Amino acid sequence: MDMNEIKEIFFQECEEQLAELESGLLKLNDGDRDPETVNAVFRAVHSIKGGAGAFGLDDLVSFAHVFETTLDCVRSNRLEPNQDVLKVMLKSADVLADLTNAARDGGSVDQARSRQLIKELEALANGELPQASAAEPALKAAAPAPAPVVAPPVNEEGFQPVAFSFEDFEADEPALIEATCYEIVFRPKSELYAKGNDATLLLRDLSRLGEMSIHCDTDGMPPLDRMNPEAAYFSWKISLKTDKGEDAIRSVFEFAEWDCDLDIALAGGSAVDASEELPMQPVPFDLSMLDDAPAGSADEEEQITTRDRDAAVSAAETASNVLQMAQSSTRAPAEAQRSATAAASAAAQQAASAATPTIRVDLDRVDRLINLVGELVINQAMLSQSVIENDTNGTSSINMGLEELQQLTREIQDSVMAIRAQPVKPVFQRMSRIVREIADMTGKSVRLVTEGENTEVDKTVIDKLAEPLTHMIRNAVDHGLETPEKRLAAGKSAEGTVRLTAKHRSGRIVIELADDGAGINREKVRQKAIDNDLIAADANLSDEEIDNLIFHAGFSTADKISDISGRGVGMDVVKRSIQALGGRINISSKPGQGSVFTMSLPLTLAVLDGMVVTVANQTLVVPLTAIVETLQPEASAIHSFGATQRLISIRNSFCPLVDVGRILNFRATQANPVEGVALLVESEGGGQRALMVDAIQGQRQVVIKSLEANYTHVPGIAAATILGDGRVALILDVDAIVAASRGQSLKPEMSLAAAG
Repeated sequence: MDMNEIKEIFFQECEEQLAELESGLLKLNDGDRDPETVNAVFRAVHSIKGGAGAFGLDDLVSFAHVFETTLDCVRSNRLEPNQDVLKVMLKSADVLADLTNAARDGGSVDQARSRQLIKELEALANGELPQASAAEPALKAAAPAPAPVVAPPVNEEGFQPVAFSFEDFEADEPALIEATCYEIVFRPKSELYAKGNDATLLLRDLSRLGEMSIHCDTDGMPPLDRMNPEAAYFSWKISLKTDKGEDAIRSVFEFAEWDCDLDIALAGGSAVDASEELPMQPVPFDLSMLDDAPAGSADEEEQITTRDRDAAVSAAETASNVLQMAQSSTRAPAEAQRSATAAASAAAQQAASAATPTIRVDLDRVDRLINLVGELVINQAMLSQSVIENDTNGTSSINMGLEELQQLTREIQDSVMAIRAQPVKPVFQRMSRIVREIADMTGKSVRLVTEGENTEVDKTVIDKLAEPLTHMIRNAVDHGLETPEKRLAAGKSAEGTVRLTAKHRSGRIVIELADDGAGINREKVRQKAIDNDLIAADANLSDEEIDNLIFHAGFSTADKISDISGRGVGMDVVKRSIQALGGRINISSKPGQGSVFTMSLPLTLAVLDGMVVTVANQTLVVPLTAIVETLQPEASAIHSFGATQRLISIRNSFCPLVDVGRILNFRATQANPVEGVALLVESEGGGQRALMVDAIQGQRQVVIKSLEANYTHVPGIAAATILGDGRVALILDVDAIVAASRGQSLKPEMSLAAAG
């Protein structure tokens, strides 16, 4: 594995750490004060800094170090993570992500913003007030910012000291654990220093465990002219008398154990006289000089020690993960005798190692595998079709084998699609940064609430969700939400809420973006459409049709062009992106209460279960997830409604009957419903409809082929597929057909008749 591959692994791990960082900060912003959340945030920045140091990314290391120092103040309860503090930290997380992307892709970062945030982070670490930005709302700017709460110092266990006297209990105090003497041999490797670690810091931490005597072995030191400045020549033999146990000793070297040889052995019940048992040349080195801070309190010393220890540990964290993947490493065998605490630690490590293992696979390999599975599905369908045409009894062993092949093919397809399925959480987390940036630019107070982040969908869909969601978030904050003054005047809270949710429904993923703003100003939208010659001045439009005007290219209700909006290139991009994914978007808005944008997308863009039907001698595939039931209409159940509409009676209720052939211009006149088959379907926002087709050929698992990529977008058609007999069949867009039946007719120039 070369250095470029190792570096790419580091950046992949940075993405995970950045996601964990932002998730933890958002939890803190919502009031979560769980110490584990704070520790997770600290570890994320800590790990990024360590890995960046190993690769010499100085800008990233410098910023992460200041960020880490401020987080350490929160972790040690010296800084209260209130809203103002977390606002600075969320911005710092954004800059940390920018620095990581710049280090990976070679881009640039706003240095002025980075330097400003470094000053703010240092001010927070020193207990100073965070500076309010110029874009803060007027209401908030007028009020003095609350000072960060500086809590009293805490001890190593994280508890605040309480004044309490134990003098009355001294006689009954139980005996402490007897101190044990250990002989330790510490031999650093050159890799330890190459990763930015320092043996001195490890020895200092070790000295805090008890009484320690140390001698340095310099016998391996070559003459000066043959010395390699990057090599490790010193080793240390240490006698340590401590009551902490062997486990505490090993924890000092926990993140450096891959880069050193460490031997720990019991030396009996008393301390070892190192000057007698270890006849080596002592080095004039006094650990007390490291422990004595020239002008600082014990708390400051502890803070510095923590930072130094973390700096020594951090570089090894990422590098050790890389080494595990790059080569097989073995640990030195443990000594036969272990203390009880060491045995407990081994059990804990064994439990941790039982976690589900994961591997990283190039996406191209997964794509090739999915394509092969698609071809397998097609060939299996072709083989089944051939056997059916040449075998009439249907009981041969070949048929039985084909049934087993079909079942195995389905299991393989499900397993492969599960590999590409990923939660929408990364995309949702990215939106929180967009909300913060737009809120700062508009001077609004906005809170993003996400639900269903673990909802899984095909990675292809996830990759294409970021752009439409970004435009919708910008539109919701800029146009949907009011300013704090207007919200207070309307009886609302000054802080607006944008809610982003994801859920599975009928074999599709539904993503909703809702805001509690003023809703769509339909009068303004209508007038703007008239001014832009999109509609006639006397046009009679429903509320839904007026709402959908915002999806027209170049349409915007902004009074002036700004950095955020006004050019009309947002919502039309959203609609095209969603349609390109085979999905649909609907709007629901109530004046004064807000708007809801609902996107319905397929779970996968590879394979679907469909019902193969015939319409006017054309073969179509209807997605099985949209079909509620099938039925054979009877003459008594058909009722006329108006001049052209027909209804079908189903269990004492009436449902509109839609002639698919007429909608798609396959035929000029409506067919007789009694001679066909009705498919009762359910679409997003359109209720139930009965789609009339001529006949049903059967149920098939079909491979989706993009019609837009190979030809052009055809209204009413979602995609195409190849059937078992080699013919090409079109996959019906049920939502578009239902919308057309409600009066939104397909354009004649884009119909199938015109396209053919």
